[in-house]
Amino acid sequence: MIIKNFHKLLSVVMALICCINLTGCYADKKASYECPYKEFIVVDVLDLFANDQGVQSGWFGEIVRKKFNMELNIITPNYSGGGDRLFEVRAAAGNLGDLIICRGANGELENLVDVGLLYNMESDLRGKEILKYKDAIKNLNDNIPQGGIYAIPSQVSTNPPDVSSEGNEPIYGPYIRWDLYKELGYPVLDTVEDLLPLLKEMQKLCQKNGERTYGFSLFKEWDDNMMNAIKQPCCMYGYDEYGVVLAKADGSDYQSIIDEDSLYVRMLNFYFEANQMGLVDPESINQNYYRCFEKYRQGQILYSPWPWMCQPAYNSALNMEQGRGFMMVPIGDMKIYSYGCYPYGNQDSIIAVGSQAEDPERLVDFIDWLYSDEGIMTGQATHSGTAGPEGLTWEMHEDGPYLTDFGKKVLLDSKEMEVPDEYGGGTWESGISALNYKAVVQCEKSAAGYYYYYDMWDSVKVLDKSALKKDWCEKMKADTTMEYLQKNNMLLVATGMLYTAEAESMEQLTIRSLCKQAIQEYSWKMIFAADRETFERLLEEMRAAVISYGYNILLEYDIEHAKKARGME
Repeated sequence: MIIKNFHKLLSVVMALICCINLTGCYADKKASYECPYKEFIVVDVLDLFANDQGVQSGWFGEIVRKKFNMELNIITPNYSGGGDRLFEVRAAAGNLGDLIICRGANGELENLVDVGLLYNMESDLRGKEILKYKDAIKNLNDNIPQGGIYAIPSQVSTNPPDVSSEGNEPIYGPYIRWDLYKELGYPVLDTVEDLLPLLKEMQKLCQKNGERTYGFSLFKEWDDNMMNAIKQPCCMYGYDEYGVVLAKADGSDYQSIIDEDSLYVRMLNFYFEANQMGLVDPESINQNYYRCFEKYRQGQILYSPWPWMCQPAYNSALNMEQGRGFMMVPIGDMKIYSYGCYPYGNQDSIIAVGSQAEDPERLVDFIDWLYSDEGIMTGQATHSGTAGPEGLTWEMHEDGPYLTDFGKKVLLDSKEMEVPDEYGGGTWESGISALNYKAVVQCEKSAAGYYYYYDMWDSVKVLDKSALKKDWCEKMKADTTMEYLQKNNMLLVATGMLYTAEAESMEQLTIRSLCKQAIQEYSWKMIFAADRETFERLLEEMRAAVISYGYNILLEYDIEHAKKARGME
């Protein structure tokens, strides 16, 4: 709930401070912030995709406070291990929060509006900059019987839907410690299963130095209809999830995840074998994302399905200069799933204002700002995202944007730097936006015509001349991962089509809740099964359980809508 309990005198003092500075409440050498809000508020943000919770601190929190005189208090189910319980409890109480980041596809947005949980932003959005994405906004809200604008989709784009939305690196891929791979003679990998003996040899190399290392380290927060870690290698073969279905990017195949010959079962076997070989971190079942990330930073993990996790953690300037780091390794039969641009945005992740918010107009202004050039540059700033505040991490020159020395250290070298007090203090990493919300896709450009994501700037491309990058480029005969994948026909782009399924019935929602709970629970047990016999028994128990719950009803529904989502029906 938004808190408004500051003394009137404090409001007057803050207003006077704003008046003293002619450029607004806050100014640095590049940005000038006006502060029209006299009363300080705390905003409860229910965020289903955040990986941490509590008050947003550091430089992003400072920007939000100076521009909007408010503080973001993030609440997420992921902090305590995932699940829908928190969302359901708050929904039942009639107050999700002041700002909500959640799913909006398959009738979920309509359900939230129908029970009165969201605020109609239509009148407040008139004349706002965000309306440059009016087609995406209209499309998301068109199916709401009450009319109005209740939510904004994420990852909007002005690019054609058949263009990959990613930058120099794909979202998914087999990333390993390239230095150890090189030491072993660059062995050829024909299938994903060939990773296991390779990782075992890499593990032996590390253990000679007394280091505790594993091939894989997992966490539970992102599990949903299936176990997220099991789904990730499926994406290397061109499949992504749609409910309980694995759907191929080109619409040529749809798999039930519990079928004997499904990729999901294949990857369950893959991780079971990995654990039998001592390659799976035994702490996986109890750790969270941040603990896993820290293990990458310490060099304890050898493989990652995501470049945006392993490379920022481990590929420091020092490591790369010495030839160490994570790079993509080619697997002969892979065809990596790539998301096409969404002209209508991604409706699986939306942002909205809660119906009980006490200052909804201010929150609409905040959402509008998140989609502005400044909001995108700061709100999506990470080691593999946008650069952050102009003046601190980057500057605009005549020939385009350049990273500052500070920006190079925190973004390229992954150094834990202290942020100057005028930007909020604290460390750079602790100040990154905890919202985990992408307003636009990675390949989108600003009004000035340059990419928002700094790794696509010409000025940045020429900087990485490390021993690691030189060796990778020479071996792969490509300058970037995406270039290699496209040249070798190893990328499968899923056209960014917009499709919204009808709302699920209460029966379907109940069946889905029971099934995904069983699939998650049994999947984890299978990975850590003591032996093959136990693995097979657990697999059969999982199948029997979900079928008894009504799994086939979900399967029929998900296949139908997965096909429609890919334009096949």
